[in-house]
Amino acid sequence: MAHPVVHFEIGCKDKQATSEFYQSVFGWVIDAGPMGGIDTGTSAGIAGHIAALGHEPHQFTHFYIETDDVAASLKSVEAAGGKTIVPPVPIPTGTFAWFADVEGNIVGLWKPAPGA
Repeated sequence: MAHPVVHFEIGCKDKQATSEFYQSVFGWVIDAGPMGGIDTGTSAGIAGHIAALGHEPHQFTHFYIETDDVAASLKSVEAAGGKTIVPPVPIPTGTFAWFADVEGNIVGLWKPAPGA
């Protein structure tokens, strides 16, 4: 399987202020919900959202790599010297995880749910 970058996420403490910033600068429309989906006004690029987790890390920018098997990908990450940060978490639309590469960059993994 190819492993495309399929999603991005911008973390913050103050979702409203962060959303207003991106709306002002880029004209993005950002959903008011807890995982504020971003409408960039075009179908070009990848989907994203702005999130205030309510705990550390507060400020982050992640991208997500699609994979057929999140747990197996984490094993490969660890075998190559990386570290699991968030183990696989199932949500209604799929399963995600976070890992750190050998330089400490945090990257997401994503497997969509069947039919999602």
